[in-house]
Amino acid sequence: MKLLVTGGAGFMGSNFIKHIIKKYPDYKIINLDKLTYAGNLENLKTIENNPNYTFVRGDISKAKEVEKALKILKGVDAIINYAAETHVDRSILNPRAFIETDVLGTYELLEAVKKGLAKKMIQISTDEVFGEIQDGQFYEDSPFLPNSPYSASKAGGDLLCRAYKETYQTPVIVTHSCNFFGPNQYPEKLIPLFITNLLEGKKVPLYNNGENIREWIYTKDHCEAIDTILHKGQIGEVYNIGTGNEKKNIEITEIILEELGYGKEMIEHVKDRPGHDTRYAVNNEKLVKQLGWKPKTDFQKALKETVQWYKKNKQWWQKLKSSEYWEYYKKQYQT
Repeated sequence: MKLLVTGGAGFMGSNFIKHIIKKYPDYKIINLDKLTYAGNLENLKTIENNPNYTFVRGDISKAKEVEKALKILKGVDAIINYAAETHVDRSILNPRAFIETDVLGTYELLEAVKKGLAKKMIQISTDEVFGEIQDGQFYEDSPFLPNSPYSASKAGGDLLCRAYKETYQTPVIVTHSCNFFGPNQYPEKLIPLFITNLLEGKKVPLYNNGENIREWIYTKDHCEAIDTILHKGQIGEVYNIGTGNEKKNIEITEIILEELGYGKEMIEHVKDRPGHDTRYAVNNEKLVKQLGWKPKTDFQKALKETVQWYKKNKQWWQKLKSSEYWEYYKKQYQT
């Protein structure tokens, strides 16, 4: 099988590429990545010399760059679109970058599939497109009610996928996942930010009272989910990827504090961000019952393993937190 993985130098894309190369050594992979601040080729050091892996620097919102990457393999079986601007805080500061990548980039990939340069596309998206939910769960056909520029841009890309399937019969599958965590995640998201801050002896900036609830999936489980959808998923379908592991942000914080030997005195409560959703939760029955996937990882164990990974790989994240992007981020959010 020949795959184009977009955003493959980022956290989830790189984990997926390593998963595929290990499990399917005969598969050929092109990694198309723009290498924004969150793209890091060090994430792929272990497989960079694999003869079935090729890196191409390029922007998914540029048609020529997409087509150039696709033509390397001369017949791509699937595009796996991990490429995205994803951080809500940054989307509040600069919505344009999110629209360009998450909407226009998705459009260019769909155009490439429509032209026959790839047999199908899998869109990696988020539960945030549904907005917040106080009780119950979101289903695949729940309405989109995004509350941030990030979630709105992802919703826009997802709706384009639907429109292309309905209008042009473009072979595309959409996934909506709960929150990812694990090794190699850029330290702006809650879990790696809090871990690395504490390893630096700094306080953790917890929004408001920490009562916001998120559902979490470990990177290995998400890779398995996309693997399953790639091989068994039905064209035109939407699949929710959820685990039932719902935690308040304060609960996550307390686990990390305990693992690193700190108490609540290291929590700094900061002003809530605009449009901060209270809770997300997705129903995964369709993926479990129809395709046979289910999460395997114990959340508590995986979170502790993640803490230990950042502890052992300080050189990886210290370099990122000293970059110009990080300085800009700190200035805006005082973290």
